[in-house]
Amino acid sequence: MKRVEIIAVGNELLIGDVLDTNTNWLCKRLTMMGAFVRKAVLVRDDEEAIASEVKGAISRGTDLLFTSGGLGPTDDDRTVAAVAKAMGLPLELNEEALKMVERRYKELYEQGFVDSPEITPSRRKMAILPKGAIPLFNPVGTAPGVWLEVSAGCEVQDAEKGKTVIVCLPGVPAELKGIFENSLPPLLEQVLGKGFYDERTFEATCRDESVLAPLLKKVAEKHPSVYLKSKARTFGQEVRIRILLAASGSDKKAVEQAIRNAIDDLLAELEPHGIVLIPVAEG
Repeated sequence: MKRVEIIAVGNELLIGDVLDTNTNWLCKRLTMMGAFVRKAVLVRDDEEAIASEVKGAISRGTDLLFTSGGLGPTDDDRTVAAVAKAMGLPLELNEEALKMVERRYKELYEQGFVDSPEITPSRRKMAILPKGAIPLFNPVGTAPGVWLEVSAGCEVQDAEKGKTVIVCLPGVPAELKGIFENSLPPLLEQVLGKGFYDERTFEATCRDESVLAPLLKKVAEKHPSVYLKSKARTFGQEVRIRILLAASGSDKKAVEQAIRNAIDDLLAELEPHGIVLIPVAEG
């Protein structure tokens, strides 16, 4: 299972002005693709802070590192520069990225959204990428995303061993999703393969979560590949406890079997206590 980390960049996130919906969306999508998202952080538009988080992710052996935000034309859009600094790579004008920026501004000009298609220094900035990076076309906005394969030694990767892929996406949700859904799929499949995710939700005939806790712990310890979590749901005076079992991986049959095995053991643990599991319909 591929290990994923996410760095969400933006002062607006940390002052509470903007809600970080991007991380939530990425976590859901990547989990559904069979990846294991093990860490997500928020950082300010600070080059040193971003670079520090990138270095940390690389040192932890992360397979896939996503950043969101900080790709635009303004001076405080520092994510690309921070990634280059963290990896010890020079920044250079990427001709393919420049063509993408030119194409988008031409389209926006023809649609009447901008006054000029001219590539100003601020617009050109969005085509300056770390050496060895692959630009990702942005079908919604103007800043290309970035795909960069590096090794633990902080050099552009030539061999598979120790490879980390860094994917930089815009902070505007529509742009992030546009690149993820249109430009990323073939590249992501090379890293994640065909991933699968399966989950089951039940409602337990038990009102005390503390009674369930030790029983769930026993099952969870026996099935480490399955995420097992209880959640109390209150409706007026009635307390309902839901139990979620979820697993992901590259082998669909193995994932489904892992869930079934965990359910069987959970039922066996609950039965002596008179607790019944009621399946909750999806949706």
